[in-house]
Amino acid sequence: MIQSIDRAMAIIHILISDPYKREWSISDLSERAELPISTMHRILSSLIKHRLVTQNPVTKHYRVGYFWMEVGMQVLESIDFRGAAQPVMENLAKEVEESIYLNIQDGTFGITIEIVDSPLKVRIAETVGTRIPLYIGAPNKAILSFLMEDEREQILEESELTKEEKESLRKSIAMIQKTGYAYSVSEQTEGTASLAAPVFGYGNKVVAAVSINGPSFRITKERMPLLIEKVKKAAEDISKELGRHY
Repeated sequence: MIQSIDRAMAIIHILISDPYKREWSISDLSERAELPISTMHRILSSLIKHRLVTQNPVTKHYRVGYFWMEVGMQVLESIDFRGAAQPVMENLAKEVEESIYLNIQDGTFGITIEIVDSPLKVRIAETVGTRIPLYIGAPNKAILSFLMEDEREQILEESELTKEEKESLRKSIAMIQKTGYAYSVSEQTEGTASLAAPVFGYGNKVVAAVSINGPSFRITKERMPLLIEKVKKAAEDISKELGRHY
């Protein structure tokens, strides 16, 4: 029984492992799971019966079923983003002695929903509810960079950016996707700097960004490696609380 459950969940994880690959053939699944096709077919049949997996009648390929959406919506409604992130943000603020923000997407904008202030006297003075375009500032760029490509491109096309600015932003996005963090200086407020990492939820969907924010004179080149490590670790910890599986 336990082995069957483990195998079934391994298949589910494969089906959601690549956000750009929505369907999988049975041979691809068998290869990735290292299971015989006959065994894979038997498990998939059981998963389909319980609506955990669905099969495309045309291609005969498989993808996660709609039952997960029903479960996910119920779980999502019960998740308190602030509650999940607060302990991690407080620990991070103590470690780096800078202000920590949590941003989420609001259409084509990013909005700050939680702030843990720096313990130092000189700090950034911004408020919860600050709403700016997704292409401005490290936290928003961290979210923008990991949206589905079609949604990201639509946001860029609807923006007031020039053609040259869009191309420059696309290059920045590619770098953020590669490194896993975003960095900005004086984009929203003069004399400030920010380092941010994306937070992922169920289905590896980007749902937020956590960021370290401070006066630019304190976010120095010497501190950058440590701050990058800390903000990425914080994002991973919050992601786990929100249901992401690595």
